[in-house]
Amino acid sequence: MMSVLERASGVLVMGVVLLDIFLTVLYARIGTGLIAERAAHLTWMAFRRAAEAAGTQRGVVLSFCGPVILLLYVLLWAVGLTLGAGLIIHPGLGTGVQAGNGPTPTDILTALYAGGSSMAIVGASDFRPATDAYRLIYLVNSLIGMSVTSLVLTYVMQVYGALRQRNALGLQLHILSAETSDAGELLARLGPRGQFSAGYSHLIAIGDAMAAMKEAHHFYPVLFYFRFQQPYYSVSAQAHLALDTASLIRSTLAGEDTAWLKEAAAVEALWRVAQMLVVTLETTFLTGDPPCAKAVDPRERQRWHVHWERAVSRLAEAGIAIAPEEAAAQSYIDLRAQWWPHIARLAPAMAYRSEDLEAR
Repeated sequence: MMSVLERASGVLVMGVVLLDIFLTVLYARIGTGLIAERAAHLTWMAFRRAAEAAGTQRGVVLSFCGPVILLLYVLLWAVGLTLGAGLIIHPGLGTGVQAGNGPTPTDILTALYAGGSSMAIVGASDFRPATDAYRLIYLVNSLIGMSVTSLVLTYVMQVYGALRQRNALGLQLHILSAETSDAGELLARLGPRGQFSAGYSHLIAIGDAMAAMKEAHHFYPVLFYFRFQQPYYSVSAQAHLALDTASLIRSTLAGEDTAWLKEAAAVEALWRVAQMLVVTLETTFLTGDPPCAKAVDPRERQRWHVHWERAVSRLAEAGIAIAPEEAAAQSYIDLRAQWWPHIARLAPAMAYRSEDLEAR
């Protein structure tokens, strides 16, 4: 009876681990993981506490979190499969599974060793299956081991490929805004003297890249835990700059030369996909309901107005027509009120401060 329960426990453990690998690697949908997702969250919280204690080295400590979580995934899955295989093999030590030389030990550590070896290549250890049933078990374990190894290696490569794309987008936005992360500076460079015909292609490219980032975080949620010391590499900073730029276009530009830009598909796509990205991450990784629309705090309104005035000054310097000040400022504040609460909530969860996202 005990041997049956032990084998059943091993099958259950292996089943849970394989299901977690399936949901994380193959199903690839945000918020669906079992073991790995919870382990990643706990690891992130531990790194956050360690980073706060590190003082000026806070960014350095946090930069290791993403790679450590990927290593943790591999270790958890390897240990889980080894444990499951060991529990299945343990009752058969000395009968169905025998040592190549001498008497066969029957302790649990030997079972784990035999189980782990069976996940690699059949017959690659000191223990051999002696019955048809255990030969079949060894064959299945070997197929599982080789398949999981291939899937995990591919998954890691894809995660780093998506991370490279995210960093490329952040660097592109940083360069286009003259290394300021300022929407006014970005807009002034996209449409000097009010000529946005050339800069429109950049808006299309940024919108496409933002859409790719949204899907990348949907397929590989572990990207959330990869943090770089430069704020412009963060998805919250990228979404902030994209939404701020779209808000300035819709609220502040004036004149016949730029009227078409307010209704352009690229601006609409940039606005919508950046909001979708932020809300997706917010609802997945943060507890509680997303913030609802409410009256803007007067101090916050004043800060936004100062930011808008600085952007208007830069646009006027670039020769871009500006809408009447009072109406444009109010329109900008109304638009910003739709997305800023989400950014202000998401950025601290990603270990960035609100001031890290502001123009420099």
